[in-house]
Amino acid sequence: MDEHFVWVTTRRLQPGTLEEFERAWRPAANPQGMRRAFAYWSEDGQEVTGVSFWDSEAACDSWRDSEPEARRRVAMAPYVIEEREGFYRGRELAIPQS
Repeated sequence: MDEHFVWVTTRRLQPGTLEEFERAWRPAANPQGMRRAFAYWSEDGQEVTGVSFWDSEAACDSWRDSEPEARRRVAMAPYVIEEREGFYRGRELAIPQS
C-alpha cells in the first residue's frame, strides 16, 4: 500500500467571512511537492478543514516555511478565530466488498 504524507488544517472563522477567507486561502502559485488538496466546510460556514497530500514531509515543510505561505497566512488572519494543524503519514484503507 502506498504511504501518503498529509497536512491537515482546521480553522474556525469569524461569522459571515467564508467568502473573504476563501479568497485569502487560495495560494497564488501551486506549491512545489503538493499532489492534491481538498477543502471541507461546516454547514454554517464557520469551520474549514483543508487536507493536502505531499510528496514528502520535507516538501510540505518547505512550503510551510516559504514566503508565499507566510503572505497567505497574513491574508487569512483577519478571518480566523482559531487554527489547528497537523502533519500525518498514512495509507488508504481497503473497504471490504459485500
